[in-house]
Amino acid sequence: MTDDAPELRASDADRERVAEVLRDALAEGRLDMAEFEERLDATYQARTYGELAPITKDLPVAGGGGDLAVSLSKEPAEPGSWAGRIVGGEGSSRWGVAVMSGFQRKGRWTVPRRFNSFAFWGGGEIDLREANFADREVVVNCVAIMGGMNVVVPPGVEVEVRGFGFMGGFDHREDGAPAAPGAPRVVVTGFAFWGGVGVERKATRAERRRLKEERRAARKEIGDAHQRMVEGHRDLAHGPHEKRRERHDD
Repeated sequence: MTDDAPELRASDADRERVAEVLRDALAEGRLDMAEFEERLDATYQARTYGELAPITKDLPVAGGGGDLAVSLSKEPAEPGSWAGRIVGGEGSSRWGVAVMSGFQRKGRWTVPRRFNSFAFWGGGEIDLREANFADREVVVNCVAIMGGMNVVVPPGVEVEVRGFGFMGGFDHREDGAPAAPGAPRVVVTGFAFWGGVGVERKATRAERRRLKEERRAARKEIGDAHQRMVEGHRDLAHGPHEKRRERHDD
């Protein structure tokens, strides 16, 4: 685990690498069941490299040494996986308008180099998780007057927020997260008056389902390992008793 940038966000792949080390340690007897469960919970709750690093610090890692390597980029981890989503062209939608109503841009669509949105007494959702991108840098311009908008980006996308709020505000929490190799850059700009523009990073439903299944499998593995330990203790406890019975029968 790198100590160079403990504040950087860890990826799902990083958490899975740590979980795999813990499973190996349980199988080898380096951790008991209580320690394994505690560290596994901490692994899936960890958000940064600094939170992941102590979990395996005292455990050997395959390949030598006790320091687990992690990626320095956000998911998706596979190199080149963004290549098919930078498609060029003009974009499939350039505007989103909500006047005392709402609008959505989500699912499979192409984000243009500049997407303009306006909300007055209304709201809008601009979801980029399954979108393609017309260029490696796109601008999402949001003007919210007594209304609100929410921009949702997938893991791996770099975000820069430049918007200005007057009696309103722009969400800067996702500013500065490192980009995955080949991922696009999203600049969120605009103006909010008595309103707000939120920016959040969320995995797709399919990715969340995959993580849920992996965690369910990990829980099942804990249960199976616990059952094997119980059966092993039972066999050890019954062994001497059975031998005494055999001698008595003879």
